[in-house]
Amino acid sequence: MSKRVLVVDDDPRLVRVVAMYLGLEGFEVVTAIDAEGGLAAIERDSPDLIILDIMMGGLDGIEACSRIRKNPRTAHLPVIMFSAVSSEEEVESARLAGANHLITKPFNLTGLGAVVRSCIEGTPLAV
Repeated sequence: MSKRVLVVDDDPRLVRVVAMYLGLEGFEVVTAIDAEGGLAAIERDSPDLIILDIMMGGLDGIEACSRIRKNPRTAHLPVIMFSAVSSEEEVESARLAGANHLITKPFNLTGLGAVVRSCIEGTPLAV
């Protein structure tokens, strides 16, 4: 059975590209265009991993990640965060919210696939 990945980003083109790539890599992909929709999708679709954009209108990815970590049913899920900026402050905010990994946009799809696999399998990335 393929692992299910939830992609949450307010850029529909990015969501489409990431969903298509991860689908080709053998993952089942569900998507949401905002954090509220992402939190609802977690309850509805039971993903094995979540990819969250940090900067979204309304509820941002940092707060959504914090809510995921505070919920006993979802606290164990790996969370990868996307960011258009990688300031030390943002990296620290993502870490404190409970993100497993932060990927700076623009990013390489192959690299994203490796991070997704590593997080789902619980194996560290080779550096």
